[in-house]
Amino acid sequence: MIKADGKYFFLNTKNTTYAFKVMETGQLEHLYYGSLIDAEDGENLSEKRAFAPGNTVLYDNAHPEMTLEDVRLETSAIGKGDFREPMIEVICADGSTSLDFIYDSFETFSGKKEFNTMPGSYGVEGDVETLNVKMVDANNGFTLILSYYVYADCDVISRSAKFINTSSEKVKLTRMLSMLMDFDHAGMKITSFHGKWTSEMNKSDTILSAGKFVNSSFTGTSSNRSNPFFMVSDSDATEISGSVYGYNLIYSGNHYGAVEVSPWEKTRVAYGINPRNFSWTLEPSEEFEAPEAVMTYSAAGYRQMSLNMHEFVREHITRGNWKKKERPILINSWEAAYFDFTESSLVKLAKAAKKVGIELFVMDDGWFGERNDDKRGLGDWDIVNKKKLPSGLEGMAKKINDLGLLFGLWVEPEMINVDSELYKKHPEWAIDIPGKNHSEGRNQRILDLCNPEVVDYLIDVMSSVFSTPGLSYVKWDMNRNFSDYYSKYLPAEKQQEVSHRYVLGLYRLLKTLTERFPELLIEGCASGGNRFDLGVLCYYPQIWASDNTDAVSRLDIQNGYSYGYPQSTYTAHVSSCPNHQTLRITPMESRFAVASFGVLGYELNLNDAKSEDVASVEAQIELYKQYRKTLQFGDFYRLKSGNICEWSIVSRDRLQAVTMVMQREVQPNNPYLRIEQAGLDENAKYHFYGRKLEYNLKGFGDLVNTVAPIHIKQDGILHNVVAKFVKIPGETEDIKASGATLNNAGVKLAQSFIGTGYDDRVRYFPDFGARLYFTEKIDITE
Repeated sequence: MIKADGKYFFLNTKNTTYAFKVMETGQLEHLYYGSLIDAEDGENLSEKRAFAPGNTVLYDNAHPEMTLEDVRLETSAIGKGDFREPMIEVICADGSTSLDFIYDSFETFSGKKEFNTMPGSYGVEGDVETLNVKMVDANNGFTLILSYYVYADCDVISRSAKFINTSSEKVKLTRMLSMLMDFDHAGMKITSFHGKWTSEMNKSDTILSAGKFVNSSFTGTSSNRSNPFFMVSDSDATEISGSVYGYNLIYSGNHYGAVEVSPWEKTRVAYGINPRNFSWTLEPSEEFEAPEAVMTYSAAGYRQMSLNMHEFVREHITRGNWKKKERPILINSWEAAYFDFTESSLVKLAKAAKKVGIELFVMDDGWFGERNDDKRGLGDWDIVNKKKLPSGLEGMAKKINDLGLLFGLWVEPEMINVDSELYKKHPEWAIDIPGKNHSEGRNQRILDLCNPEVVDYLIDVMSSVFSTPGLSYVKWDMNRNFSDYYSKYLPAEKQQEVSHRYVLGLYRLLKTLTERFPELLIEGCASGGNRFDLGVLCYYPQIWASDNTDAVSRLDIQNGYSYGYPQSTYTAHVSSCPNHQTLRITPMESRFAVASFGVLGYELNLNDAKSEDVASVEAQIELYKQYRKTLQFGDFYRLKSGNICEWSIVSRDRLQAVTMVMQREVQPNNPYLRIEQAGLDENAKYHFYGRKLEYNLKGFGDLVNTVAPIHIKQDGILHNVVAKFVKIPGETEDIKASGATLNNAGVKLAQSFIGTGYDDRVRYFPDFGARLYFTEKIDITE
């Protein structure tokens, strides 16, 4: 609910309040963001000022008590005494840079209007309310619209800003952020997520008592270096306690999130497009839209903040036919074949996939042009490689469909190899600087999406590919960071517009194709997590989280994503071992347990796999299908992290839950482990149980001789024969308990192996071992 009277503005969600007011001087003073409060108490929230601090700049002589440097503000620029991070910077026609935005008027309405140039959140009238506050620059006459979107049920408030050149001369924006918000204290904890290829979303905590912290990207994408999602919280906040603020940006290009502490220990958050190498020239009457920034607050720690964000993303970011539809289990050909495949070898793999219950077969890179490695052919989407696929795309799709499988393929539309037919025809379409050395990445260049002709071409050629009869899925890759920013389409004075214009071109491309092919499931992929953001999630319902399929690595990667993104948005695959990225060997059940907590897929050669592994895959898929809806769309809970990682997903109706526990390394003589449940109905009764598994006795080494009637040499012929026919029984977990007991006390598991004996009361739990447990609501009389 929005309560506004032209002086005070209270934005209330189900559990939170965001408040600001118009000051006597016309600036907007931020008052409060936190748990729900009474709008009648606005006067009590303002800071009381009598005299400005020494060595500061007064806003004007009529107000000797006020310097903007020590006011919590909703927006700020340079020139009027606020030396902290500004929201907006410009160069005016006369060369001046000072702005002075003063409150003019406001409007509120139910619902939310679409942006003209980029995606944003969405909702019907009952879901969202909009507040637009008009500010006018007292120096030059520019107009600034600050927009607030209140999603009451999700406890989310999002913000955006629009700069309108209502002067008579052109102006150059050199910084245009989406939001600015000030806290009244310092010493807050900033949690951000950083990494690199195959090591994305590593969680990092920083206590900021002074100075500035910046979370940003300059790769041309949202970046695996620093994801745009971050949190600001109490220094001692935990998973279930403390104030936590979550921030994200609905944008797929260079982002910038700065957290700065002032000399008076106020903390400012400024967030939006990265101003580095950015400018945008506006002629009179032209306008610039900043992307939408998303905020949520939790008084109960990180868990509730995540639940808020997950609900918001599921309901107000992802859209289309696949928004709530259960995602198919796929097998991708990449790690099975890389570029070396034929039509018959892929069909053989697809037949094996069908036998184990897989639903979608994906043909990865190498199906077009002279694409036998990553040095050539990229861009030649209209040339199917008939040496590999004599039946063509349509024929290949039919063969896969005839097996009873959906068919999907890999594309990378935004990229081009110099060694390609497309580059020979249109070298001017590549982003590079004519006559100067170019720094290459992955042997490819980026097509210039600033150029409308290039976007139109990609719409046409991708429409042709996407029209292939029998095609149900597309993996949209983007394997290149930007270098040598330059568009041959733009004049010299607009070259600092390249990064943002590229993103706008990408959005036009995606919007057109997703509207033209609404039934197609498109999965985003940019070398894994290099473009994982809310902007592309407006078009792709799911994104390949990382090129790293190693189960141990994925614990940290998927745990990182879980803070800001629901599990329905990131995909995870079971692959072969030794793993292709780490050479680590992990149990098949552990690989499945971790992957099942994303959108499940497989990436291994089933034709070469051991028979027991193939049988395991078949059992895994059968199990996953039983719990798919819960695993993909239930509420995600982080229960424990560290050497022991525990996750749980609870169905929205709280009828069932799936819980995973995985151990990185065995701790000697440490027999006990407790599963901590969460999110269950405390007044209901549940059946908690684990899978009945059997294990290879070779995992016990020559300890087999403590029970064998004859001596068995480790790894000898007899050892292998016995292991083939004799399995070690696993422990049984089977209890009934109330939701209150499971939530608050948890479940004590069977003791782990500690070297003093083994039977079916002992948990075989080696390095990288994992378990899945299931909780089902039962009738209270049972």
